[in-house]
Amino acid sequence: MKRYTIGVDFGTLSGRAILVDVSNGIELADSVFDYPHAVMDTTLPDGTKLGVDWALQHPQDYLDVFYHTIPELLKKSGVNPSDIIGIGIDFTACTFMPVKKDGTPLCFLDEFRSNPNAYVKLWKHHAAQDKANRLNEIAYERGEDWISRYGGKISSEWQVPKVWQVVDEAPEVYAAADHFMEAADWVIWALSGQITKNTCTAGYKGIWHNREGYPSKEFFKSLNPLLENYVEDKLNYPIVQLGSRVGGITAEMATKTGLREGTAVAAANVDAHVTVPAVKITGSGKVLAIMGTSTCHILLGDEEHTVPGMCGVVEGGVYPGFYGYEAGQSCVGDHFAWFVENCCPPEYFEEARLEKKSIHEYLTDKASKLAVGESGLVALDWWNGNRSVLVDVDLTGMILGMTLQTKPEEIYRALIEATAYGTRKIIETFVQNGVPVDEFYASGGIAQKNPMMMQIYSDVTGLPIRIAGSSQGPALGSAIFAAVAAGKENGGYDDVFSAALAMGQLDEKIYTPIPENKVVYDKIYAEYSILHDYFGRGENNVMKHMKEIKKQVKKA
Repeated sequence: MKRYTIGVDFGTLSGRAILVDVSNGIELADSVFDYPHAVMDTTLPDGTKLGVDWALQHPQDYLDVFYHTIPELLKKSGVNPSDIIGIGIDFTACTFMPVKKDGTPLCFLDEFRSNPNAYVKLWKHHAAQDKANRLNEIAYERGEDWISRYGGKISSEWQVPKVWQVVDEAPEVYAAADHFMEAADWVIWALSGQITKNTCTAGYKGIWHNREGYPSKEFFKSLNPLLENYVEDKLNYPIVQLGSRVGGITAEMATKTGLREGTAVAAANVDAHVTVPAVKITGSGKVLAIMGTSTCHILLGDEEHTVPGMCGVVEGGVYPGFYGYEAGQSCVGDHFAWFVENCCPPEYFEEARLEKKSIHEYLTDKASKLAVGESGLVALDWWNGNRSVLVDVDLTGMILGMTLQTKPEEIYRALIEATAYGTRKIIETFVQNGVPVDEFYASGGIAQKNPMMMQIYSDVTGLPIRIAGSSQGPALGSAIFAAVAAGKENGGYDDVFSAALAMGQLDEKIYTPIPENKVVYDKIYAEYSILHDYFGRGENNVMKHMKEIKKQVKKA
């Protein structure tokens, strides 16, 4: 008898759900729901203005993903809900929110609807950068050993700077919140009625260690006296391992989604980390790049090493028995979207329409006709700051070499190449610090839709690249973990390794480096590295100076 699981991937702008066959990972149906509130970066729904570098979301959008996508999966597939043995989810992270003890988000309450700090702070919320800067200073002043596990810096994208911003700007929100939690864990609570925190977000985003726990009360007090009992007062709910069954679908959610009450609900996971089993990775030395609006790099290692600029290393953070390393780039798909929305001439859109291509396909076709180095351009991929290896959101983008003859497709290609250089910088940093990288895997829409870009990545990194076989890598990974949560006795699997080998999907296409291209790219990468260090390591802080001027002018 066939058994099925559902995986739901909560992205930056939408939630995507798939229903898959547990025996082979084949997708039977999919459904996408766009968040009605999208990303709130200028105003709240009631018109309350937001400051510079804010990025908020509305938790109602997450619930609506379940209410819309799951019934559609059932309708499209015709599968009997009794044959669906589990559901798993993944989320962008850190996406952090304050809630009451019954699970009600504070932003649902009338008294907090106009308070920005009561809403979900999305992963790319950077308005807490001053808190991250001071946190890092205090950690070094106190000699905190744990900071080395995060590449030497805690990012403003992570949990503690975000909650510190709440304490500093809206202590009434902090006082009213019974819990602070990842949105990933909140939606699992909504599905199962069980409040938990998963080891992945706790370890990578929350400064938790599976043997040492959280930093000391004294450390949190040194940030702000109100934070002294932060862990005991606001994080006082259990940690659960990846792949574990946290509970079953509640009667209320069964009614709203059409699933059977009691269907296994897996522990929450993160979109990047959960994709590892979806591409059949089961061992160390293989780096996976999940490429979307941003890119996250996940790498398994057999030992724990300190790697400058990594986002974190967590024992069991991806798979049991391995150290999971994370790094990332904050701007990839966003990079290209910015260009076409702001810098692409109207005639290019018209020509793309006549050729029945998207503007991205049109630009890619024109860019693919350029020889490596022909444009004379090199760019820094910091349009949304730098996540790895510099961990500095106050860095900004740059293009060098433009002339009056520079064409849009040349800039577009230079931006693509910049993201490849950023990935090479991350890989080299891991290798130089004792974490080997033998293979490169890529997942996400960009990896599957843009052969030119993947060939550039292979040429720049010098590595063969394998591509995910599913267009919904994170959702498939969530479905795989759902099968583990259900267990073999219910038609699933007892461990994630066997589930990954059975359900994971890889494309037959493998990109390999073109030797003559790599020779030129090595020369350009050397120039990229000079600019990377010059602007990124403090020799010239013009980017930060200009950003500060911008903030001052906007406040005036």
